[in-house]
Amino acid sequence: MPHYLGQADFRHGSQVASGVLLVNLGTPEAPTPRAVRRYLAEFLSDPRIVEAPRWLWWLALHGVILRVRPGRSARLYEKIWTQQGSPLLTGTAALADALQNAVKRQRPGPILVRHAMRYGKPSIASVLREFADAGVRRLLVLPLFPQYSGTTTASALDAVSAELAGWRWVPELRFVADYHAEPRYIEALARSVEAHWQSHGRAQRLVLSFHGIPQRYFRAGDPYFCQCQATARALRERLDLGEDEITVCFQSRVGREAWLAPYTDEVLKSLPRQGVGHVQVLCPGFAIDCLETLEEIALTNRDRFFTAGGERLEYIPALNASEDHVAALSELILRHGQGWPEFDPAWDGGRAAAQRATSRSRYERLRDGTR
Repeated sequence: MPHYLGQADFRHGSQVASGVLLVNLGTPEAPTPRAVRRYLAEFLSDPRIVEAPRWLWWLALHGVILRVRPGRSARLYEKIWTQQGSPLLTGTAALADALQNAVKRQRPGPILVRHAMRYGKPSIASVLREFADAGVRRLLVLPLFPQYSGTTTASALDAVSAELAGWRWVPELRFVADYHAEPRYIEALARSVEAHWQSHGRAQRLVLSFHGIPQRYFRAGDPYFCQCQATARALRERLDLGEDEITVCFQSRVGREAWLAPYTDEVLKSLPRQGVGHVQVLCPGFAIDCLETLEEIALTNRDRFFTAGGERLEYIPALNASEDHVAALSELILRHGQGWPEFDPAWDGGRAAAQRATSRSRYERLRDGTR
């Protein structure tokens, strides 16, 4: 039986809308061990994240990891936390607001842009229910992961599908799998680098650091590694850099098994030995700045670079809610929404209201047994 009807209060003639759901990974609600433990328990319980026998992983997760890691991670979150809260949450909310305004300027129809987190709050389930209550009958899901991976993009689809599986009336659904090679996305990255160069000069090496995944996921068919390389190649060509002026690497590995290589921390420690004392680091796989960029790259790996003999490391911020990022994603949204009435540039609110009134009147006559 459906656990949520979605349109329990539906009335014939009610306004129909389209919804755009931005999905980011997630964040604890506070930089405390208790909040981090709650977040990690949800995150690390996802079989998309850790592909291991469930019983064995449950023992490791609850017997060791959730006893040790929350305190350590909470101290890291404290370093980047702001008065407004988690940078990932506030940054994603700002991007959603900017995209709502950008879409509204270009399309007059009722299109709602909202954000959700795969793990933590606001949850995907809660935002989908808000959409249903607002009359959303057409839904575009845009995971904020430019490069597709089963650990991120597919997991977001899992969560959407799990919620909708309990609905009696499921909305029409479209899903953006990736945008790793979208020209406007590449242009936004390139312009962010060029803006940094204008303010700080050019470094000897531009390091592109992507989040890692276990190598066995790649060997099993995950396209993530190839899409990261495609993004890097397109950006290098756009910036007119030689192959020796740019380095691609992967960060955030955990555990003992092999992850995608080369590893960012090892690359940064090796560059000073090669005579590279000034580097600039960009993380093209992160739409919004978060723990992995603000702490892992800009603080921890910066210190490692200096300890190894490096002289200058600059982190180039994520695209966040920048004008170029909003332009790139709004173009993506409008393209994927083509064909839906609410995305029609000629949508007429008055005509739509008249059609709803006619529909309501026809339904009421049929209900009352009159013609």
